[in-house]
Amino acid sequence: MTPADRDAYSKYRLEKAWEAYSAAEVLIANQQWNAAVNRLYYAIYYSVSGVLAKKGIDSKTHAGTKTQFLPHFIKPGTIDIRFGKLYADLFDWRQRGDYGDFFDFNQEDVLPILQPTREMLEVIATEAK
Repeated sequence: MTPADRDAYSKYRLEKAWEAYSAAEVLIANQQWNAAVNRLYYAIYYSVSGVLAKKGIDSKTHAGTKTQFLPHFIKPGTIDIRFGKLYADLFDWRQRGDYGDFFDFNQEDVLPILQPTREMLEVIATEAK
């Protein structure tokens, strides 16, 4: 991938991240908690995949994207460790909400992660410039 391709892909993924975040807000307003967690996870996933691409770091899977994020952004302190934990939590929660039988998130689970997710998107958008 050329530098121009990486830039275009990164920009596209960041746009998708904000779309997913906006969808999560709508779902929260309609008390669709599991779906909101799904969209919050994807907002982070899209943004992380975008910033990794911008830096020339390849990942092909969700787990690979999460794994690459840690050594390249969290461990060096480029991005605060609390965002690494948020990403890991959302990764697990999305799995539980999408595939766990008889499991439902609720308002108390979801509302506290809305603002930190937005903050992480903003940090990653800055890093991807």
